[in-house]
Amino acid sequence: MYGTVADFIKEWNKEAVLTQKVLEGLTDSSLNQKVYAEGRTLGRIAWHLTTTIPEYLSEFGLKIDEVENKEQMPTSASVMAKTFQKTSADAVKVIEEQWTDEDLKKQQIAFGREESNAQILMGLIKHIIHHRGQMTVLMRQAGIIPFGVYGPPKEDWVQFGVESPPL
Repeated sequence: MYGTVADFIKEWNKEAVLTQKVLEGLTDSSLNQKVYAEGRTLGRIAWHLTTTIPEYLSEFGLKIDEVENKEQMPTSASVMAKTFQKTSADAVKVIEEQWTDEDLKKQQIAFGREESNAQILMGLIKHIIHHRGQMTVLMRQAGIIPFGVYGPPKEDWVQFGVESPPL
């Protein structure tokens, strides 16, 4: 849990860098990759995690600009990556400017549950991590070697001289 805004920002920045690297690995053609016919595309998931950052923060009282034309998903992977970078930086700015360490202790109703603002911010990070994991699976299905978020992908293990990654 986050005891200070600085604690959250430190964690946010770390996770944002990892997400940025995953997004930068996307290609325009990979954005159409689906797990199943009715499922979201890789592009839709990437755009969702990008555009929901300001929506989520606004829901809990922070004043932040929404992503322009958020209903129109870009067909460019680089546009998505650049938009995430801006949205992520904007989130840091508004949280630092609008919430204090004391504000993190305040309780609100979040998705039907009473939670502290610190828990709400943790939920935002978890939301991004959840969708980032979906993206790495879809990237592999699209023929892209995903960035090793919390450890190397199998291809990097081979470069380390390990034929089979540890279990």
